[in-house]
Amino acid sequence: MRSFLAPNPGPVTLTGTRSYVVGGAVAAVIDPGPAIDEHIAALAEVVRGARDVVVLLTHAHGDHADGAGELARLTGGEVWGPGGDRDPVDGQVFATSVGGLVAVWTPGHARRHFCFHLPGEGAVFTGDLVLGEGDTTWVGEYPGGVRDYLDSLDRVEALGARVLLPGHGDPLPDPAEAIGRFRAHRMARIEDVRRAIAKTGTADARTVARGVYGALPPEIFDMAVSSVEAILDYLSDAG
Repeated sequence: MRSFLAPNPGPVTLTGTRSYVVGGAVAAVIDPGPAIDEHIAALAEVVRGARDVVVLLTHAHGDHADGAGELARLTGGEVWGPGGDRDPVDGQVFATSVGGLVAVWTPGHARRHFCFHLPGEGAVFTGDLVLGEGDTTWVGEYPGGVRDYLDSLDRVEALGARVLLPGHGDPLPDPAEAIGRFRAHRMARIEDVRRAIAKTGTADARTVARGVYGALPPEIFDMAVSSVEAILDYLSDAG
């Protein structure tokens, strides 16, 4: 397994998007990242000698998927995953020369999100379900996302992996600790929203977001509002 960091650092992408190459003669590239020519060219060069290449997407957000089309053109590989040429199904196995990669359905961060499990190495490529820095990821894309996210954390934890390889940040060598930390943060944020509603007397998402997060840059505040909306949906569903 080899990791390549795209040069797209930022408040959401942290140090940048991590793309992974799994295998040699039969290879998979997981999350080729943004459409940055030098990054895509570097990935294509690594798999140039492979007789078979597949491009796998954990989800369709541009910082993970925008470079997929060009990488497919350069390598002749098919793109599988949300936003790709074909959609995998849960449990589908993609061959590599170091073992099969199993698609694991893990919605929450995005409505359509997969992790990829390499059982022989005890590794799970987590996309944006779990990051290699901090204790949170954005969950606000769609109604029902918070419940999906918590269920997806449970599902990945049940795989019993030895290492998590996230789309942003460093590897996580203690999966149970990392997943527990991300779960605890989400549950704490749910309680923060409960308290903000009680304090302000309103469930208006923007008011609640200001109560929970305080002052934020506009582009980050909009994401915070979406996150609060997702939690309000979760609380409504939970009664």
